[in-house]
Amino acid sequence: MNLESPTVTVNKSPEDVFIFLSDVKNFEKLMPENISKFEVLDEDKFLFALKGMPEIILKKKELVAPNKIILGAAGGKIDFSLTGHITELESNKSEVQLVFDGEFNAMMAMMIKGPISKFIETLASNIPASV
Repeated sequence: MNLESPTVTVNKSPEDVFIFLSDVKNFEKLMPENISKFEVLDEDKFLFALKGMPEIILKKKELVAPNKIILGAAGGKIDFSLTGHITELESNKSEVQLVFDGEFNAMMAMMIKGPISKFIETLASNIPASV
């Protein structure tokens, strides 16, 4: 399953956006209001939970400065990645898009498609005000 957030424009350079997204504690600022738990486990890993959902641990998997950050599931029953694509528009203006990619059976995909789409849309829409 591949889901893409809307592309958002950020009035910062790709380097500034990359540095912000590279620091896992900054993801707390991007989370939706229905977050019930957020905890930084180490410099590369954080745990979060949304109300009514299981806890998820995300870990930095790959960094390609200043254009791409890949976070992936760290343990748990489901394997997926969340990739941030950062594109320079001008010297102090960037575009950011988040892409969720995971392997799920058809039933699971049907159940989680809506909530995950809304989740990555919220993360992306909170980036411009947070960086």
